[in-house]
Amino acid sequence: MSTIYFEDIAVGDRTASGSKSVTKEEIIEFARKYDPQPFHTDEDAAKDSIYGGLIASGWHTTAILMRLLVDNMTNKRAGLGSPGCDDLRWVRPVRPGDALRYESEVIETRKSESRPDMGIIRADVKLFNQNDEVVLTLKSIGMVKTRPA
Repeated sequence: MSTIYFEDIAVGDRTASGSKSVTKEEIIEFARKYDPQPFHTDEDAAKDSIYGGLIASGWHTTAILMRLLVDNMTNKRAGLGSPGCDDLRWVRPVRPGDALRYESEVIETRKSESRPDMGIIRADVKLFNQNDEVVLTLKSIGMVKTRPA
């Protein structure tokens, strides 16, 4: 597989992933380590919450998206990491048994002014559950190497 450089990426390019199922055990394990709120860690307490049941931490949902991005796209690019993202929203709770997948569309490409060997890619990213309901949205920012001379 050939490496994808900045010059190979254009506004309007789309990518998508396969799905990743989320288990109750993963939700609880992640939450116990990083976001130990009762609606993430305790099924009984979660039933009495505004969510009516156990839900994944938004940060867990974001981590799942990151894994899907790396597995399906990022490792094919001459990537240099990311300075962050914009407009992160957790639109709908993720529950045990949900199967998540993403769709992404490039919305901007520009060469770095300070680093001519690098370009900046911005993309609209949406994470969906198995019912095609959006559960997370964000605008990603990626740094990608330009093609070597």
